[in-house]
Amino acid sequence: MHCVWSHGPSTADAVRTALHPVHPLKDSSVRTLLRRLEAQGYVQHRTDGKTFVYVPRMSRQRAVATGVRQIIERLCGGSVEQFLAGMVDEQVLSSVQTEVFGPRLDSQSQTEKRKDRKKQKKRKKRDKRRLF
Repeated sequence: MHCVWSHGPSTADAVRTALHPVHPLKDSSVRTLLRRLEAQGYVQHRTDGKTFVYVPRMSRQRAVATGVRQIIERLCGGSVEQFLAGMVDEQVLSSVQTEVFGPRLDSQSQTEKRKDRKKQKKRKKRDKRRLF
């Protein structure tokens, strides 16, 4: 993904060449990787003659958020709190970073709580209607 984000529209050969110094992969491996990224919605291709040209379908920030969300689901059972506590406990996040992001997380948490309350009210109304 870094290659496609950094260099813009890229062919499989261009991606392989960019990766070669660090990851010397065969052409077929790069094409398989790009096909899988396309199947997962990270890139899309257009054809230029017989050549596939790949472009990103999502921003780097969105892709990172998607990846982290998958990690949270798989490793923390969907608990963002457990994920963040682990990040702090294992000192992945510094105290400065937690101070910077703390207010942001608090405001996000308040917004989510309001949304949850609205959802609960709707469920109660719906459940009452089902009873009668």
